Amino acid sequence: METLISSLSPQLNFSVTHASDVAAARRAGQKLADSLGFDDVQAGRLAIVITEAATNILKHAGEGTVTIMRTQSGVAMPGVDVVAVDNGPGIGDLEFSLRDGISTAGTAGTGLGALRRQSDEFDVWTRHGRGAAFFMRVWRGTTPPEPCGMEVGALCTPLAGEEACGDGWAVSCNLDGATLLGVDGLGHGPEAAKAAAGAIQALEQRPAALPSEVLHTAHDLLRITRGAALSVARVDYGVGEVRFAGIGNVNAIVHDGTVRRALVSHNGIVGHNMRKVQEFTAPFPPGALCVLTSDGIQTQWDLDDYPGLRARAPALVAAILMRDFIRRRDDAMVLVARRRIT
Repeated sequence: METLISSLSPQLNFSVTHASDVAAARRAGQKLADSLGFDDVQAGRLAIVITEAATNILKHAGEGTVTIMRTQSGVAMPGVDVVAVDNGPGIGDLEFSLRDGISTAGTAGTGLGALRRQSDEFDVWTRHGRGAAFFMRVWRGTTPPEPCGMEVGALCTPLAGEEACGDGWAVSCNLDGATLLGVDGLGHGPEAAKAAAGAIQALEQRPAALPSEVLHTAHDLLRITRGAALSVARVDYGVGEVRFAGIGNVNAIVHDGTVRRALVSHNGIVGHNMRKVQEFTAPFPPGALCVLTSDGIQTQWDLDDYPGLRARAPALVAAILMRDFIRRRDDAMVLVARRRIT
C-alpha cells in the first residue's frame, strides 16, 4: 500500500521575536491538534513543547523560527512535528542543559528538559556560535506506528509578502521503495502554487512509477498552468539505488556516507517545453541521504561544514539549510530524506 505526504498539508511558520509570538504559535498548535483529534493530554504535551521551544529561542538567541506541521512520517497515525531553529550562541554542554532544573538564563530550567520529556520523538543539533535546531514529534496515539522506509524532513517558505508558496514537495512510499518529488512553480504566488499542486497530483496518480513516467504525467497535468521545474527520485530498497530524472533547476544531491553526488537535470519547463527526459542512477544504501532544493536555496552548501548534522533528523538538516542558504528573493523549498537503517 502506498502512502503519500506532501507540502499540500499546512505548514505553519512563526518568526519568534517577542513573547506574543510564543502565544500565537501555541494557539496554532492547539488548533492543529484539535483538527487531528488529539485528546486533552496529548494536546497539552504539544502546547508545552511549542511554548518551551519558542521561549528558549527568546531567552537564549533573541530571535528564530518555529514551524508546526502534521507529521512528515508516511504513516496513518496523525501527529504533529515542531521544528525550532535559531542562529544564537549555541549550547556548550547539551546533555547538561537537557536536565530538568538546569538553566543558564536564571529560570526554573525545565525548558529543554521538557522538550525531550514531552515529545514522542526528539532530536537536536547545535554548535558553539552556530545556533541550535530542535525537532519534536507528538503522536495522537500511544503506540508508535510502523515507520516508512524513509525518514523525511521538508520545509517550504513563500516569498515575503505572499501567502501561497509556489515551491512544493511530496514523498510516496511502500514496502519496495519511495519516490521523492521537488517542484518549483514558475514565478511565485497562487498561480505558481497551482503548478506545484499539479506536479504533486502526478505523483498521487503514479506513486510507484519511474521518475520519467511521473514527469510525463506531470507534463500533461501542467499544460493548463504556467509550468514548473520538477525533479523526481525513486529509491529502490532491493537494488539499493536511486533513479533520478529532472527538468529545470530543482537541485538534487545524494550522499551515501562517503561520496556526495549531484544528480543531473535537463533544461525545460514541465507543462510547456519538456524536450528531453533522461534517468540517472546512483547507489543509495541504508543511511544514504537525498536532498532536493528549489532555486530559492543557494547551491554552495556542504553538510561537512556542520559536524554531526548529517546524522541528525532530516527535519533538522532541512531547517539548517533553510536558515543559512535561503536567498529571500523567491519561494524556497528543502526536502531531505534518509533511507532507514534496519
